[in-house]
Amino acid sequence: MKFADKYQKRYFMPPYPCLEWTKKESIEKPPVWCSVDLRDGNQALIIPMSLEEKLEFFKVLVDVGFKEIEIGFPAASDTEYEFCRALIEKNLIPDDVTVQVLTQSREHIIKKTFEALEGCKNAIVHLYNSTSVAQREQVFKKSKEEIIEIATSGAKMLNEYKAKTKGNFRFEYSPESFTGTEPEFAAEICNAVIDIWKPTADNKVIINLPVTVAESMSHVYAQQIEYMCKELHDRGNIIVSLHPHNDRGCAVADTELGLLAGADRVEGTLFGNGERTGNVDIITLALNMYTHGVEPNLDLTNLPKLTEIYERLTRMRVYERMPYSGQLVFAAFSGSHQDAIAKGMHYREEKDPDHWNVPYIPIDPHDLGREYEGDVIRINSQSGKGGIGYLMEQNFGIVMPKKMSEHFGYTVKGVSDREHKELHPDEVHAIFEETYVNKHTKFSVPEAHYKQGECITAEVTVEKDGKRNVFTGQGNGRLDAVSNAVKDGLGLEYTINTYTENAIEESSKSKALCMIGITLKDGRVFWGAGIDTDIINASIYALVSAINNSDLV
Repeated sequence: MKFADKYQKRYFMPPYPCLEWTKKESIEKPPVWCSVDLRDGNQALIIPMSLEEKLEFFKVLVDVGFKEIEIGFPAASDTEYEFCRALIEKNLIPDDVTVQVLTQSREHIIKKTFEALEGCKNAIVHLYNSTSVAQREQVFKKSKEEIIEIATSGAKMLNEYKAKTKGNFRFEYSPESFTGTEPEFAAEICNAVIDIWKPTADNKVIINLPVTVAESMSHVYAQQIEYMCKELHDRGNIIVSLHPHNDRGCAVADTELGLLAGADRVEGTLFGNGERTGNVDIITLALNMYTHGVEPNLDLTNLPKLTEIYERLTRMRVYERMPYSGQLVFAAFSGSHQDAIAKGMHYREEKDPDHWNVPYIPIDPHDLGREYEGDVIRINSQSGKGGIGYLMEQNFGIVMPKKMSEHFGYTVKGVSDREHKELHPDEVHAIFEETYVNKHTKFSVPEAHYKQGECITAEVTVEKDGKRNVFTGQGNGRLDAVSNAVKDGLGLEYTINTYTENAIEESSKSKALCMIGITLKDGRVFWGAGIDTDIINASIYALVSAINNSDLV
């Protein structure tokens, strides 16, 4: 059997082309955001949240900036009902926030829903029933006319209960399984509901068009949305809402194209939690807009804290590669990527450009409460010298000469390869110290005294093989004089090819770091570093370390 023979198209194209959305380049303004974390998100958890946890999560959603929050299905369980009442009775709903509740088109459920909402300052009552061919034929075994009757009878009951319940209520209707419904029928049933509710400019109706199960590529959904926007009655008083699920891995694309096609509102969850493969991730959507210069009106400036709270309350885990929020999304292991990022960061420091354009990093991690330390540059056997050098500079203030950075890069990669692990910045720093810094293994210079004349004369005490000797050398500076004394006294042949110095912070004290490269007669280069509070001592230690790293002694 060929597996493909088992499947056929389960979606429906509009009866005429709907391609106006293809002429738009990008989303120009954010939609109305509605969080459904406390409904779709909660019902998808292995262990649903307790009342206390839901109250805490609600406050988090308010702090993020959601103005519409679906809080559950009050008629479905005592916990859902009590949560709704607790929010109202304890006055926990800010005046500018509207809560949303879900109901089926059944009178006892609608009655219980309005009881739960008694006295609510602002609420959306969300009515739904399934409309797809599969649901009509297999689940309800009803005709189109009977399915419309379910929707319209529910719409009339909402009008009746609204009239006799204290509170401020707006209405929303969803043709559930919209993407498996003929667009003409979806428009017909939505319009039947709209005609009953009679929306106005001050009392708009929400028509929610969910990707209950993803059936098609995203461009098909966009055409379905554009068609509905054209066919719905009283479009000026209708808020077209999207509610995509992620069965095909296209929820973000479905939503973005749906917004281009004319939708006004999005229902989704933080981090995309939801049934099966999840709902659309509002964080990804919002930050996608942000990177295009559109203010999403959600506060995501402390994404690590938001992630921690989410993981604690839901007992779910945010995947390391989750866009924007994953632990590794600002990490670069590839050497070429690390080099490009390091150069991009330096460019920003030097040029201070108006716009963010660092290679491989689409958003400034600082905007999300992330730090560069340990985020952008991650060190393993695939890392490059540029990334390792940038890590040392950013984390420890150590700016190595280019050739030394290359040598150190290979050293670090070798350690990572042998130990088969990623190296933490502190481990990389330890390798630097062990490889280069203040190495007195084969010989040392415990003392040096100087006399100033036409040139500098250095009287240098050299300790080697347990014996001390004093050698004298002259040079155009103290380091040069010490170097000449060591070369003459020990019979060494080398030249100093590189010398750099910079200040570093160790504990609460500032110290000098010197780095020296020496070239042997056969062309080989060896490196050393010295650290001391005195710059001259640091330079001598660096020279001694470089010689000790060679095979001269």
